[in-house]
Amino acid sequence: MMNLGSLSLSTTKSSKPMVSLSFSIPYFTHWGESLLVCGSAPGLGSGNVKKGLLLKPSQQDDQLIWSGSVSVPPGFSCDYCYYVVDDSKNVLRSEFGMKRKLVVPETLTGGESVHLRDLWQSGDQALPFRSAFKDVIFRHSFDVKVEKPLGVFMNKSDQDDSVVVQFKICCPDIGEGTSVYVLGTPAKLGKWKVENGLRLNYVDDSIWEADCLIPKADFPIKYRYCKVQKEGSVGFESGGNRELSLHSIGSKQEYIVMSDGLFRAMPWRGAGVAVPMFSVRSEDDVGVGEFLDLKLLVDWAVDSGLHLVQLLPVNDTSVHKMWWDSYPYSSLSVFALHPLYLRVQALSERLPEDIKEEIQKAKKQLDKKDVDYEATMETKLSIAKKIFDLEKDQTLNSSSFQKFFSENEGWLKPYAAFCFLRDFFETSDHSQWGTFSDYTDDKLEKLISKDSLHYNTICFHYYIQYHLHVQLSAAAEYARKRGVVLKGDLPIGVDRNSVDTWVYRNLFRMNTSTGAPPDYFDKNGQNWGFPTYNWEEMSKDNYAWWRARLTQMGKYFTAYRIDHILGFFRIWELPAHAMTGLVGKFRPSIPLSQEELEKEGIWDFDRLSKPYIQKKFLEEKFGDFWPFIASNFLNETQKDIYEFKEVCNTEKKIAAKLKSLAEKSLLLENEDKVRRDVFDILRNVVLIKDPEDARKFYPRFNIEDTSSFQDLDDHSKNVLKRLYYDYYFQRQEDLWRKNALKTLPALLNSSNMLACGEDLGLIPSCVHPVMQELGLVGLRIQRMPSESDVKFGIPANYDYMTVCAPSCHDCSTLRAWWEEDEERRQQYFKEVIGVDEIPPSQCVPEITHFILRQHVEAPSMWAIFPLQDMMALKEEYTTRPATEETINDPTNPKHYWRYRVHVTLDSLLKDTDLKSSIKNLVSSSGRSVPAGEDIQQKPRRSYSQWLD
Repeated sequence: MMNLGSLSLSTTKSSKPMVSLSFSIPYFTHWGESLLVCGSAPGLGSGNVKKGLLLKPSQQDDQLIWSGSVSVPPGFSCDYCYYVVDDSKNVLRSEFGMKRKLVVPETLTGGESVHLRDLWQSGDQALPFRSAFKDVIFRHSFDVKVEKPLGVFMNKSDQDDSVVVQFKICCPDIGEGTSVYVLGTPAKLGKWKVENGLRLNYVDDSIWEADCLIPKADFPIKYRYCKVQKEGSVGFESGGNRELSLHSIGSKQEYIVMSDGLFRAMPWRGAGVAVPMFSVRSEDDVGVGEFLDLKLLVDWAVDSGLHLVQLLPVNDTSVHKMWWDSYPYSSLSVFALHPLYLRVQALSERLPEDIKEEIQKAKKQLDKKDVDYEATMETKLSIAKKIFDLEKDQTLNSSSFQKFFSENEGWLKPYAAFCFLRDFFETSDHSQWGTFSDYTDDKLEKLISKDSLHYNTICFHYYIQYHLHVQLSAAAEYARKRGVVLKGDLPIGVDRNSVDTWVYRNLFRMNTSTGAPPDYFDKNGQNWGFPTYNWEEMSKDNYAWWRARLTQMGKYFTAYRIDHILGFFRIWELPAHAMTGLVGKFRPSIPLSQEELEKEGIWDFDRLSKPYIQKKFLEEKFGDFWPFIASNFLNETQKDIYEFKEVCNTEKKIAAKLKSLAEKSLLLENEDKVRRDVFDILRNVVLIKDPEDARKFYPRFNIEDTSSFQDLDDHSKNVLKRLYYDYYFQRQEDLWRKNALKTLPALLNSSNMLACGEDLGLIPSCVHPVMQELGLVGLRIQRMPSESDVKFGIPANYDYMTVCAPSCHDCSTLRAWWEEDEERRQQYFKEVIGVDEIPPSQCVPEITHFILRQHVEAPSMWAIFPLQDMMALKEEYTTRPATEETINDPTNPKHYWRYRVHVTLDSLLKDTDLKSSIKNLVSSSGRSVPAGEDIQQKPRRSYSQWLD
């Protein structure tokens, strides 16, 4: 390996002396890894990592220090970043956050030595620069006026016995009138006295710096940063003293730039509320929560001491044009917003009286206990069409619409054309669209042409999306100004019949389906029906489709939840003909090869990979009904041995056959039960053969539960158990880690939003280290502990880089969870609350208070509670049956997502008791609360002494 220990950045001969510029950074690497610095200037690679400066390692005390140097002219400037590379300079890891800025002062005369002492910028250190903090929570800190330009030295190293040291620290959270100082052992650092310390100047992007001339005899020095409030109070950074030593004392004039990373403070912690947009209720909405209702929700959050509002996905899901579309994770378009959330009365300031009356009538008719998805959609689009017919020319010719159109036409045109074709052909299945099944730009331009007879329909879809954008943008801006983070949700998949699969078919594996293996949510696994991604194809343009998605989300949200983040490590892939989620395989994954199995004495691959069906199993499963099943679904291949007929050898074929039998009144048993039982027979396999390579196999999940496995000899059982464990828990880890490190950074770098990952379920051991490295915030649900040896998570033990919550949209509410299982309730009461008594059967407000208090006191960055769980703090909001507050049932693929809060936001805003109770909980735990009007505090009613 060629080691570039010293380079010159001078490309032309010059008599002017150069400045020696050295880089130094502590970092522990693995075998075969090196550190490299790459900058925007020649000699540092001009942005090409392969041409960057490779650094040399050296052991200094307990640190591995990487260093290298170049010669530069005075006045030299560039951006630079550190990378971990392999022997071929392929990037293995890179720093996060903004690129570092380097300026060598023009006042230097040449011959000097400038030493850059840097620290690696990890993902968590970049968090303060994410928009959730920079633009919302710390927004006032970023309004500080610049006091000096970056890189200017106020002192000159003109004495051989002294060194100019520039101290640089990042302080993203600065109160008004606050100053930053560095104090330390040298006299120039005040000998630890603030009045004599070195005051730092603000230089932009939360960076504070100042320099001083320190005698070499004073080294090594100890120092620490502190914040000084305008009234004089001093707040030192946490942790031990920082230290600076001179590794070599030369005769050159020396400058040291100490880039000390983040000001070490107690980690910031906040709280938030989670509620689906459709669940919100207000006095102004029509049948469903609307984007403009977010302003009320933000006001309630601020009054309640909450810094965050979390929503479920808000993209258009109008695939079927019926209530099935209530499923918010099955996007028709990953860019378009859902017309469901449109406030029709805000479309115009000059609504005719008849339309106003129609809106008022609709508000009354649709003000139901739950969302009536179909009626609400039909009503809103009908009213919106009438307003569009009146105002389309004025709106479509406005400068604001033209700006919106020009910025979004890349997705807006295909979306509008798709909606027209969906309605024309009465299906979203684009394979049924004849010549339009295959998308081309030419076909698109003809479809949206102003000369077409349906151009008015195309414009109506433009019009709806424009107003949705205006309304959500207004709500998002309101949230920012009030110090509330608006958190969106990034679904892992898209609907098979969507705009995205029509336009970008090459990015999807259309013959497959996405799901999840058996876990807490469903013991049979889940099948979401989405096609899996063609990551190889996506990588060719550096994941442009993903980057566009995140850029679009970033227009409205300052944080987002990555749905099923495990899918970026590996996805549970099922064949398109599957209806359930049990018989799948991970993609990517290293399969069991035929050669590997044969070496272990496994030979009968047909026996292991085809449904193992014996007469005795059929008799056990179906009783006297078994001959009917055999005659309709099976062929007898040997005496008492059966196989499925070709016409019903998949789950979808079986379901279709059963439906046909039921319609002919030939099915005397319950159709759902028979379907489950026949599916069990179909899934009675040990190995799954790769459909693209017959010599590769995957162990079926939970193979020991199958009679096919139990009928094997002991040798085969032992071999297959060992290979099963190896496949699911060992051999894939490095592959999955590398896959995530290719895909996730593309998402994280394409927007400035704070990223949180939903890391629930079967978690590979590589997931949490990668999330930590990338600065991704994880999720902890108490009833789903990540530790295998406990039943309930302990919030006090959660890591800082997490969101903690007692429940989420994919499980029952806190109240329902408490009330549905007596044995579990007693166990929780004894083990978590610490009381060996009979617990109350109802989740009374005192129980809710205890559990919520556990979570706000956790070390987690965020404690985010479903609105239903917060409302359970007050008895009057618990009259509705708890089971009716459940948002989703993951075991039901056709669940109707329709829950609505039974109280309006207008009423909740007037409830100072509830707001005060929540705010007291949050503020007493040390979590940050947004600036707002104080709420009169009211003492909490005591339930019993153990809750105090």
